Amino acid sequence: MRRLVNIRPGPGSRVFLGAAPLALAALAYLVASAARHAENPSDKLLPPLSAMWAAWRRMAMEVDPVTGAVPLVADTLASLARLGLGLGISTGATLVLGLVLGLLPIVRASLGPLVAAIAVIPPIAILPVLFIALGLGETSKVALIVLGITPFMVRDLASQVSAIPEEQRVKAQTLGASTWQIALRLALPQAMPKLIKGLRLSLGPAWVFLIAAEAIASDVGLGYRIFLVRRYLAMDVILPYVAWISLLAVMMDVTLAWISRRFFPWDHAKGAE
Repeated sequence: MRRLVNIRPGPGSRVFLGAAPLALAALAYLVASAARHAENPSDKLLPPLSAMWAAWRRMAMEVDPVTGAVPLVADTLASLARLGLGLGISTGATLVLGLVLGLLPIVRASLGPLVAAIAVIPPIAILPVLFIALGLGETSKVALIVLGITPFMVRDLASQVSAIPEEQRVKAQTLGASTWQIALRLALPQAMPKLIKGLRLSLGPAWVFLIAAEAIASDVGLGYRIFLVRRYLAMDVILPYVAWISLLAVMMDVTLAWISRRFFPWDHAKGAE
């Protein structure tokens, strides 16, 4: 008897199985929206597609007379700039600290507990501290992203580097490799795909920290816009913005996955085996 654990869908089946839940969720929304508006035409909780499309066109194509910019474009550029800077700093810090902690036991023994202690601090809880210490500008928003995801990425990468077989290190030293050469020519190539995987897993939390920071203290950004219009129960604006954020996050994840497959195919081949 064929067991479920042995059934592997083909390419076409994977597309269908992936699209089916999304289609069902969209259908459920349309049915619920139609039912609510049949009962109360002025309902704002589940706006119809026509209302969301009208709001989307207004936000994405019309210039705001107050700011002189298209709201969606300005919000997207501001949020992506903050997110990109935060992810860039976190990635660079993770690469350096992860290699050092993973390769050098003496450093891991001294700094490992500190990184572990920082990792358990809820980043949202220190947001007021960041605003007090760094002000309400861009620095505090970027710092929240960095502090929110870097400790977890460092711990993950350090564990991956420390798990490199000891035989490889012994062989490298037998051939005369120094600590610096072991780090650059042995650990770094193996750490890069793991770093990308850690970055992909951190995209969700990074977006959460960004939206939280923008909602509290900002005058432009995707999170700012969502929390600005919520007081008017403008779900026709909020839902398209949430969908847009989700699309941006998916595009970033797909791009990182492509980079990993393009430049580190051996890692994916090993995983497939």
